Amino acid sequence: MRKLGRWHGSIRRTWTFYLAVAALSVLAVISLFPLVLVLINSVKTHAQIMQNPLAIPTEFHFENFVETWMVGNFSEGFLNSFRVTGTSIVVGVLASASMGYVLATRRVGTWKPLTLYFMISTTVPLQMFMLPLYSSFVRLNLIGNPYAVGAAIAAWNLPMPIFLMRTYFLRVPYELEEAARLDGATTFQTFCKVVMPIASPGMVTVACIVGLFSWNEYLLSTTLLQNEANFTATLKFLCLNGTFTRDFSVIMSGAVIMLVPVVVIFLLLQKQFVEGMAGGAVKG
Repeated sequence: MRKLGRWHGSIRRTWTFYLAVAALSVLAVISLFPLVLVLINSVKTHAQIMQNPLAIPTEFHFENFVETWMVGNFSEGFLNSFRVTGTSIVVGVLASASMGYVLATRRVGTWKPLTLYFMISTTVPLQMFMLPLYSSFVRLNLIGNPYAVGAAIAAWNLPMPIFLMRTYFLRVPYELEEAARLDGATTFQTFCKVVMPIASPGMVTVACIVGLFSWNEYLLSTTLLQNEANFTATLKFLCLNGTFTRDFSVIMSGAVIMLVPVVVIFLLLQKQFVEGMAGGAVKG
């Protein structure tokens, strides 16, 4: 009877495994189908796309990418995107790491109200801050400044990275900090040389999250950059959609151009990103 029970149990586990694989495969197909469709249509002409967007191209038009790059002025757009995204990553990582460390170690007496404030701020829509933020940018003469916009994007996306870094810092053994202080290290030296290296996977995750948000950001960029010479690659891509006419071959190839940097960076950092998310998910 015991052998029969174990046999039935193994059968159930096998069927559960195959059902899980089948469900995940279906979800993967659903998720990847739009990307594959964009990739297929990016090497077709506008007429071929309009005729049948699901058809496999018989002739590949790779010149679409060159035309899109020139028409959309993506060289200028990518340069502005790198400025905005780079600023957002630097500001987001440094601010979330320092604030997460303060909240984790309870170094200020107001750590509870601060934690509550950051929790509430995640529920407030960005539109509520647009008028005062725009007024501040106008008074400070920062309209069209990609570095200032990058700092604003990082500030808006700070709450989730702060909680992620706080959870990471909670996992750092207090004995390490105590030993560093006994050796004469200051709080700043302990933070930079002892704590931050241990929390480096979380910092990579924060960099990926903030970088992705800033790369795809639209509302703040289009409101605060304004001048087309300061547009990011995302805004340049949106300009490909004409008012009266649209060339879908250009739009599809532009979408591929926009996707390539994000996919490449994620593939290079996926191990650190997954480790950081898994480590930051531990309850602290």
